[in-house]
Amino acid sequence: MRILPLMLVAVLAAGQSLRIESGAADYQVFQRGPANTADIRVEGSVQGADGRAIEARVLRQGMELAGFEWKAAGKVSGGRWWAELKGLPAGGPYKLEFRTAGSRDVAAVAHVLVGDLWVLAGQSNMEGVGNLEELPLPSALVNSLDMTDTWVVAEDPLHRLVDAADRVHWRKNAKGEIARLEGEELRKWIAARRKGAGAGLPFALEMVRRTGVPVGLIPCAHGGTSMDQWSPELKDRGGDSLYGAMLRRIRLAGGRVRGVLWYQGESDANEKAAPLFEEKFRRFIQALRQDTGQRDLPFYYVQIGRHVANAPGGPWDMVQDAQLRVESQLPNVWMTTCVDCELDDGIHVGTDDLRLLGVRLANLAEGRLRRGPRPVAARLRGQVIEVEFSEVNGRLVHAGRLNGFSIRDAAGNELPLVYRQRVSREAPHVVELLIQGKLPEDAVLYYGAGRNPYVNVRDEAGMAAPAFGPMKIER
Repeated sequence: MRILPLMLVAVLAAGQSLRIESGAADYQVFQRGPANTADIRVEGSVQGADGRAIEARVLRQGMELAGFEWKAAGKVSGGRWWAELKGLPAGGPYKLEFRTAGSRDVAAVAHVLVGDLWVLAGQSNMEGVGNLEELPLPSALVNSLDMTDTWVVAEDPLHRLVDAADRVHWRKNAKGEIARLEGEELRKWIAARRKGAGAGLPFALEMVRRTGVPVGLIPCAHGGTSMDQWSPELKDRGGDSLYGAMLRRIRLAGGRVRGVLWYQGESDANEKAAPLFEEKFRRFIQALRQDTGQRDLPFYYVQIGRHVANAPGGPWDMVQDAQLRVESQLPNVWMTTCVDCELDDGIHVGTDDLRLLGVRLANLAEGRLRRGPRPVAARLRGQVIEVEFSEVNGRLVHAGRLNGFSIRDAAGNELPLVYRQRVSREAPHVVELLIQGKLPEDAVLYYGAGRNPYVNVRDEAGMAAPAFGPMKIER
């Protein structure tokens, strides 16, 4: 007689099996709010439990989190259920468990984090094309929404375009058709990959090291892309446009993010596109803020670095100088540079200096340091040109012989006038250029001119002086 009730209980439990269908997934990172907490709403389906309450609890390291023991968090109606966890504090990893009241059947998501979400966007130097050598170890506090829309532990390479969820990232197959790579071809492609280190993971690991706050990365970059390809005007194409795909993924991750990390501009450093770059870049930032509903969305970007190529340097200089200007034109926009970084090929930042770049971006995002050296003015004093910098952390420093400054005429031709470059002893935020001969009236100053300069001015926090010019030389 006792067997029948047990069978009925088993059937009832099976009929009430909860399914989580939206709101949370394993390894997901939720953006914390101003109170350093997140509210999480989870939904799903369940049979035979209409009218019942849904209970929820949170575990950390196998123990119930204080204040998040089993308690009513939602209800069931029409075969659907929902539950809300309010005020989950930043941290983790957490395990979220849900059940219908009185049932032992539990649905769960694990390795959930509450912290900060960061978008990675731009072209190849944000996508990451550094050598896959001596990579940083992953962290339980850094996860990534990979390009297939699956939350995973963050590891380099973060970007994998060939099988991304969004069509805009796919490449042409042997038939010349845009197609998603899959099956054996995908496995072979992954096995053969030797490039893919980027700045995103070093940045995230550095932020966690400093703050202890978990990080979620949203990779969206695509190598070789121009500002026109990132145009907000293409957003209605959704996953068939870079901007539309990025917006979709931001919304998929919850709709709000801590900020954007951006590295782009190389594809616009040509005679046709460079003069238009500044306005396009500024409009891009403004549109992204409007479309995300975050009017003051923090935007951190990298001034383009070096390019070893037989190509005109003028457009490259123009894009770099435009990037420097945009920083002062919009609020909550911050720039660092990689013009002093080593490369792993003719244009891509090397794996070693990607770690340096990650630290520089973290310096900006954490907000405890100044931006790094910013040119203010150049003044002729006798046979010395004094180049003044602001935003210097400590004093200006350099490894080896200071280098990178040049004087040019109005046509951009270098004038052989400077015989020594040094940091002023009296003013450690000033570089002195000792010159010989007469300085022409139309002479202007550059730092890091051309596509492949050698520059080495930094401050004591390791923040580098950006490439700039032309700058008027005051007399």
